[in-house]
Amino acid sequence: MAERRQLPPQIKRVELDRRDGGRAVVRYQLTVDVGVVDGKRKQYRKRFATEKEARAALDGIRGDVARGTYVHPTTVTLAQACEDWLAAKHGLKPSTLHGHRVNLAAAMAELGEIEVQKLTKRNIDDLVTKLRAGGLPSPTGKVRKPWSPRSINYMLGLLTAVLKDQMRQGHAVRNVAELVDRIPADPKQAETFTPAELQQVLNHVDGDRYAIAWQLALTGLRRGEVAGLRWSDIDLDQRTLQISATRLRFGKNLIEDTPKSRAGRRTLPIPDHLAATLRSARAIQAADRLALGEEYEPSGFVVVNELGEALSPHALTSRWARMLKAAGVRHIRFHDARHTCGTLMHLQDVPIALISAWLGHASKAFTMATYVHSQPGALTVAANSFSNVMPESRRLP
Repeated sequence: MAERRQLPPQIKRVELDRRDGGRAVVRYQLTVDVGVVDGKRKQYRKRFATEKEARAALDGIRGDVARGTYVHPTTVTLAQACEDWLAAKHGLKPSTLHGHRVNLAAAMAELGEIEVQKLTKRNIDDLVTKLRAGGLPSPTGKVRKPWSPRSINYMLGLLTAVLKDQMRQGHAVRNVAELVDRIPADPKQAETFTPAELQQVLNHVDGDRYAIAWQLALTGLRRGEVAGLRWSDIDLDQRTLQISATRLRFGKNLIEDTPKSRAGRRTLPIPDHLAATLRSARAIQAADRLALGEEYEPSGFVVVNELGEALSPHALTSRWARMLKAAGVRHIRFHDARHTCGTLMHLQDVPIALISAWLGHASKAFTMATYVHSQPGALTVAANSFSNVMPESRRLP
């Protein structure tokens, strides 16, 4: 009786059923209030072989609760945590949510069965090593290529956010993804057409069925904006073009969505060369409709095939590559046509604020850092500028 009175109220001496032929088994049951978890008041309960172990556990839990670092035992796995985090992102655009899911897929496949509370930094470090080497299976059964630093860091950022959410819910005591070193990025420099190459492309596509697609791209529209542009967005009388939708492909699905940012929703004046190409495209579609009759399916999109069907973003990319090869111009990405637009505008002394607005960026600094590039000819001009400030004695004869 004296021993029981000396025990803290959270510890109870429990005598279990006697073992066959042996003495009764004594255990010390700890029951302690650990606060509110997931909106419900929780208690921690566990039996220990000795009173000393039970008291030590009680002291540790009390200290963690007082510091706000106590984590209630849970069997939530990393896969469950990722799915819960994705499900809670109600305000994200479908394209962004799809990108998050794709970049978390490898972590969920390789580490998804590990409980969040048992996940270690080493687990994630090993995954990074495997992804950098390549060879892991993808959800489609194919073999993954080595991941770039950008993709690795994107995944680590997502895992950090997932585990931070688990910490807020009281399921994890620390964020092990935050401890993993990011990989120094070495992004591939965007390539842009020189004015001569641009003119060669424009000469080649003049009168082509898809000339309007290439002109729109070189005018600075994103691929999804080119694919999502409708005739209802264009007013040739007022010479305006409204960008209000994009068409994106997720796996086998095509989705029409709003532009990626508020700045992306913009109305642009139509320059003369683009107005002429738009009229030509409309005439080509009218001729197709007359020739095919009921077989023609007017979709209302500006960039369509012979049947009137809108081209998907991936179809634009493949046709772009074939067009450049036929034009005898070096290959650059479809998106680099947008970089070309920003760079050539900059070389023509268009203010950066106007370039940013034209391209649909919210930040002028982002436009300058990402979409404006120097070209060899421009560097020569820069070199020649020194002759204006250097004394004649320092100039070469």
